[in-house]
Amino acid sequence: MPHDLVLILETKGWLKKAALDIRSAEHAFSAIPPILSDAVYHSQQAAEKTLKAFLVWHGILFRRTHSIEEIGEQCLEVDSSLRQLIDQGVPLTQYAWEFRYPGDIEEPTKKDSEEAFQIAKSIYQAIIERLPKDVHPE
Repeated sequence: MPHDLVLILETKGWLKKAALDIRSAEHAFSAIPPILSDAVYHSQQAAEKTLKAFLVWHGILFRRTHSIEEIGEQCLEVDSSLRQLIDQGVPLTQYAWEFRYPGDIEEPTKKDSEEAFQIAKSIYQAIIERLPKDVHPE
């Protein structure tokens, strides 16, 4: 049975935005010097949007939040095998606001930035593998 077109488009929309955040983080790393605060922000956003896509696909409503823990717990109700990735992703939540405003610490470390990016990419890949191909971004 074919999937609902509205559901496909909404899920794909979240995944496209997540993929764009991954590209934006890559771009931030390639700047000279790297813009690490942007890299961690876009890594957090990629993880958040990817998990929200998973929830959309499974018909689970979620609150407007940046909390990877909250969104992740909802994802675990559908697929408990995501536990390790969700646990790794929880610390990314702080990057939704940390380093974004004047007076904050200016930059995360390169190591923290690279770890955040790898976690975001791992979450994205794991979710893509769990969703049908017709929702994958082109």
